[in-house]
Amino acid sequence: MIASLTGTVTVVRLNSVVLDVGGVGYLVYATPNTLATLRSGEQASLATYLVVREDSMTLYGFGDPDDREVFEIVQTVSGVGPRLALAMLAVHSANDIRMAVINQDVKALTRVPGVGPKVAQRILLELAGKMAAPVIVQGKGGPVPVAQTDERSQVIEALVSLGWNAKAAEDAVETVLKDKGESIVVSAAVPSTLRSALKVLGGQRG
Repeated sequence: MIASLTGTVTVVRLNSVVLDVGGVGYLVYATPNTLATLRSGEQASLATYLVVREDSMTLYGFGDPDDREVFEIVQTVSGVGPRLALAMLAVHSANDIRMAVINQDVKALTRVPGVGPKVAQRILLELAGKMAAPVIVQGKGGPVPVAQTDERSQVIEALVSLGWNAKAAEDAVETVLKDKGESIVVSAAVPSTLRSALKVLGGQRG
C-alpha cells in the first residue's frame, strides 16, 4: 500500500497530477480542490490510496488525510467504486459527506454526478454508524476581513494551472459570484467556488 507520496509536481491536469518522486513519475488522480493547491515545479505531499485491479494499479491522492479516510469508507458501499467516491469528494468536503450521512440527506448526495436517489439511499443506509461525527463550525458573523479577498486570486490561479487562460478564469469566477450574490470569495468557500467555476467553463480551454 502506498500511503503517501512526496515529490516535485511536473504536470497538473484537470483530474490528475504527475508527481516526480526520486526520478519516478507517479500519475495520481485527485479532486479539483486538491489539484488547485499544486503548482508545477513545486514540492508537494499527498496522502494516497492505491486501487489494485487485475489489469491496472491506480493511485488517488488527497491534500488532506481526512479526505482519504472518507474515500476509503465510501467504497465499502456496494456498487461504489473509486471514481464515484472521488466524484463525491469533488462535490462535497469530507465533513459535508459526514453531515449528509448523519442527517440522511439524500438531496445532498444526488448533487454528485452518477448518484441518483436509489444510490444515495443505499449510501446513507450502508454508511450509517461507520463514519466519525462531523465537525460543526459556528459562524461568527460580522464583516469579512480584507485579507480574505486574496481567495479570489487563489481560485483564478487554480483555474489557470488547470489549463484555462487568465481572462476566462476571471470571467468564470465573476459569473459564479454574481449568481451567488457575493462580491468576494472567502476561504471556506474556495472549494465550492472552484467547482462552480469549473462548471461554468466546461471543457473549453484557451
